[in-house]
Amino acid sequence: MGISIRPIIDDKLWLLLLLSAALLSACGDSAWNDPYPGDDKHRNTIYSSFTERPKHLDPVRAYSANEYVFIAQIYEPLLQYHFLKRPYELVPLGAAEVPKARYYDDQGNRLPEDADNERIAVSQYEISIKPGMRYQPHPALAQDEAGGYLYHSLGEDVISVVNTLADFPRTGSREVTAADYVYQIKRLAHPPLHSPIAGIMGDSIEGFSQFGEASDLAYEQLKQSNGIGKDWLDLRLFDLKGVEVLDRYRFRVSLRGKYPQFVYWLAMPFFSPMPWEAEAFYSQPGLGERNISLNWYPLGSGSFMLEENNPNLRMVLAKNPNFHGERYPTTGEAGDQEAGLLDDAEKPLPFIEKASYSLEKESIPYWNKFLQGYYDTSGISSDSFDQAVQFSAQGELGLTEDMKEKGIQLQTAVTTSIFYLGFNMADPVVGGDSDRSRHLRRAISIAMDFEEYISIFNNGRGVAAQGPIPPGIFGNRSGNEGINPYVYDLKNGKPRRKGLEVAKQLMVQAGYSNGIDEATGKPLILYYDTTSSGPDGKARLNWMRKQFTKLGIQLVIRASDYNRFQEKMRKGTGQVFMWGWNADYPDPENFLFMLYGPNSKIDHGGENAANYENSEFDALFVKMKNMENGPERQRTIDEMVEILRRDAPWAWGFFPKAFSLYHDWYKNVKPNLMANNTLKYKRIDPVVRDQKRRDWNPPIVWPILLLFIALVASAIPAVRVFRQRERSAAR
Repeated sequence: MGISIRPIIDDKLWLLLLLSAALLSACGDSAWNDPYPGDDKHRNTIYSSFTERPKHLDPVRAYSANEYVFIAQIYEPLLQYHFLKRPYELVPLGAAEVPKARYYDDQGNRLPEDADNERIAVSQYEISIKPGMRYQPHPALAQDEAGGYLYHSLGEDVISVVNTLADFPRTGSREVTAADYVYQIKRLAHPPLHSPIAGIMGDSIEGFSQFGEASDLAYEQLKQSNGIGKDWLDLRLFDLKGVEVLDRYRFRVSLRGKYPQFVYWLAMPFFSPMPWEAEAFYSQPGLGERNISLNWYPLGSGSFMLEENNPNLRMVLAKNPNFHGERYPTTGEAGDQEAGLLDDAEKPLPFIEKASYSLEKESIPYWNKFLQGYYDTSGISSDSFDQAVQFSAQGELGLTEDMKEKGIQLQTAVTTSIFYLGFNMADPVVGGDSDRSRHLRRAISIAMDFEEYISIFNNGRGVAAQGPIPPGIFGNRSGNEGINPYVYDLKNGKPRRKGLEVAKQLMVQAGYSNGIDEATGKPLILYYDTTSSGPDGKARLNWMRKQFTKLGIQLVIRASDYNRFQEKMRKGTGQVFMWGWNADYPDPENFLFMLYGPNSKIDHGGENAANYENSEFDALFVKMKNMENGPERQRTIDEMVEILRRDAPWAWGFFPKAFSLYHDWYKNVKPNLMANNTLKYKRIDPVVRDQKRRDWNPPIVWPILLLFIALVASAIPAVRVFRQRERSAAR
């Protein structure tokens, strides 16, 4: 018997039907390539992306920009920066008003506000919080009819079937109290939680370190008696001398001496309220192994809550249904009214219902989706710079015609940030305070041609740094007086990086002539730790090798993800690394503290990733941090910067310039380099967005039509053969 042709015909008919359905769907409302569900197109949702899973969403630990993208929307610290006003101005958030310090001498006598720093023994801040703030719905706050907590004593049988926070059927909420802010400050002091600002706060808040010692001892005893993770240490049971609850809505913080920058810290998530119930709930054994923890599911009172945490695909912020409410600002600075930035004045916040962040590890796919309208905003990578931005014959910056036709708009701002090449000062080769290591670091600092780096990889979007303090921050010396004489010469009135021959002579003085260690006769090999990977990072790594090759140094690249990189920094196993810092607040202390000895990464878990320690610098830092801006403070900063330039714990890198693009349906856009909680101010027009997405993404149907015709043509002979066989069978 011959092979039946009926299945062939059936298969082709099915395929023709599928193609017909696909073609008919072209007449639908959504673009074929829309990556979002069809019912999302008119929702009030902002679409953005992330590249690395945030490791810490607990405000006691979080201190990276990729973490603040989320937690700054979820938690409510006491203060925030005004969205529109410049210079930056602190305004209340959780607090009822911006607190002012009261000064006392060592006898407890009240001092006037203009008292000399030497007379001030204690600074006190009495803080009142706003009544009516409520936490997001959360199982940790769920209670039964008798007021008992439903999920604080879970058995193994329950925990074994729980995989996400959504598996708990009931949630609860309660009002934020002053005791919750105090509890969070105690968490900052508790050593097992490893807060990166514990060292700084220990220098300031009275009794902070003593509280840490007492709570740490109690925690160790608890582990010995019950086993680690078997119980929860209730920090409410321990007194912290410098932090006192006054009543339901008031508490007091006492600092040693004068520290005017303390109010800036109150605008950071570190000083957000934390209900004790959160720790009691999350500390139950078995939950941590399922990623049910504060680092995965934060609990805050802010305008948004983390609805979905799927770091391999998507993270979603949703409006907190318990948010107490806030209004869009009614005042700004000159030009804000004309720019439409006050059109929403006094309207309730937030404007959006959700913010969806998709995982995007490569810049090109992200850029293409932005151009298609599937992301609302975008930075500009080097690969896309010429496509987005052009310079006129007069050197003026503007958008290309393609961008203008799409209605895309551009915002630029010089950031209060620095990218630097750091040396681990605890390393026996590049670290230490010997002349040999100091000459080596200076030689590398000269060879690192950051002007070239800015030109190649940042399209000129940056300024080579002469020290750690960016422009716009008090203490920065601009012009010729701000030149780093160890790396630059003044030529024709402009700074010029010293020639390579100077760097090579420093290598000789360091005992590494032509990159050969005179003590061993072997080539000098250094290790560079980085998070760069993939096509985007390859060129940068090649450039980095080239800089060290100039001096005969062999550079070994050790690439890892950001979480592993952070771990290397904490343990001090890195040698040379590139890192950046965004200002937490507009004060030089926030940059100089990154080189303050007691803030070292290895010994104290602070932000001194270079683990630099210099007693003279540290003494000047203590003096400088409590001073008001003025000539005396500037002189002190100048001394500190001179010490840093001489010792070169960093090759100073560059201060970046930020370029960002956004579609015309994305409203209330104004760069704010201090605030991290600006999502609540953003507004979109989803109808306009949906229309433009469909206009920009028309279906391309001709390949399918050709395939359709080819299949029809190929089916005709099969149909003829089939009909002939049917007739033969009938005869």
